[in-house]
Amino acid sequence: MVKKKEEDVGFVRQFNDLKKKHPDAMLLFRKGDFYEMYKEDALKASVILALKVSEKVIPLEKDPIKLLTFPRHELDRHLPKLIRSGQRVAICDAIDRPELMKKAKAKEDVGGKVKDPEKAKEEIIPNKDSMARKKKEQAEQEKPVKTVKKAVEEKPAQEKKAEAKAEVKNEQASETKKERKPREPQMITANGEKVTHGHAFQSTTNPADWYFTAKMDGVQLKPQKMDAADLAAYQKKEMSVQQLMERYYPTKLQPKVSEEAFRMPKTIAGPEGDIKVEKFNVYKEKDEQRPDYGKYKFYAQMGDTKMSAVASREDLNAYFDRTMSPSQLIEKNFGERLHLKSAYEKYQLPEGVDPKGVRVAKDHADNKWKVSMDMGDKGKTNRHEISFDDGYSLFKAKTATREQIAAKYLNTEITGLLAAHSMKQEKTAALKM
Repeated sequence: MVKKKEEDVGFVRQFNDLKKKHPDAMLLFRKGDFYEMYKEDALKASVILALKVSEKVIPLEKDPIKLLTFPRHELDRHLPKLIRSGQRVAICDAIDRPELMKKAKAKEDVGGKVKDPEKAKEEIIPNKDSMARKKKEQAEQEKPVKTVKKAVEEKPAQEKKAEAKAEVKNEQASETKKERKPREPQMITANGEKVTHGHAFQSTTNPADWYFTAKMDGVQLKPQKMDAADLAAYQKKEMSVQQLMERYYPTKLQPKVSEEAFRMPKTIAGPEGDIKVEKFNVYKEKDEQRPDYGKYKFYAQMGDTKMSAVASREDLNAYFDRTMSPSQLIEKNFGERLHLKSAYEKYQLPEGVDPKGVRVAKDHADNKWKVSMDMGDKGKTNRHEISFDDGYSLFKAKTATREQIAAKYLNTEITGLLAAHSMKQEKTAALKM
């Protein structure tokens, strides 16, 4: 029992010494048929490997230390998980037994050879024979060594041997490279690109943050910060790499549009004929006086008309991954300003709301056009001012309807009134019962 405690103290002492030299590495200690991890390494590994951490009382340690243990045969299963999570792992294996190390210290090194302690003691006592033997050895050491000529002849032979060994090593390395098979893809996109190395890893600067990344045709994708729910599902193997790719890199998986769709100029069907798009690109706002300074924006030019709008992350990815054409992005980001009918089709009133209650009228107090909704016993909304572009689309271009304008400005308020009316009915029904 005492011997085991001394062994534990030795392992922990080695852990502390090695951790000072390699603070960024996880240390795996081989101990018989098990591998052990201590202290902060044990806590980190328990999250990645989903293993329980125990506490162990070690002599000379103030508090019980954290300990994580797993059998030796499970190393091939756990080690890849640690590496894929972005950790550096160092395996610490004993190279000799302590008993042998003590015996080696007890022996003396005489003339470069290790001898038994008893023989060594005998040789310490000088006598005539030993003195004569020493003088003879000294005389032999003083003899001249091989001639320079012979040494020069031997040197090329040694170099040839070294070259031959190097050639053999190079041949073996080239053979192993040929034998190594490429990694099987975890999925193949609609464009035929192969997804590999999909994994989650922990941030080195903030351990609370985890990121997902992968490679597409060997090119590393920019890591994306994961939601806690996604991380938990992934660690429990409830979420696959394909599902994570669909969540964090959706545009990478979608079919790409043709190169022809990106060539300018392009024409878009407008309310009063075709609209010719001469330029479309992405830029970063550099004017520090603007509220959108530092953000990426879309720029479009149609004749003398120039427009810009802050681009969403989704639309930026669609643009750079070539899954949406400039025409589609213009309709989505500038459609209302261009009075396109397709831009207002996304606005719909909640189901069950009578559109007859929509009112669009000019407010004589400030001379501005406003929209409101009368929902009868469910209540009335406030009046909301509509933009010039929406008024033009409603009255002039006739590409928007009253219902669509009401849905754009009033849907949040309408939903709140419907919820309040529903709760009122439920309370009334409960009182009657």
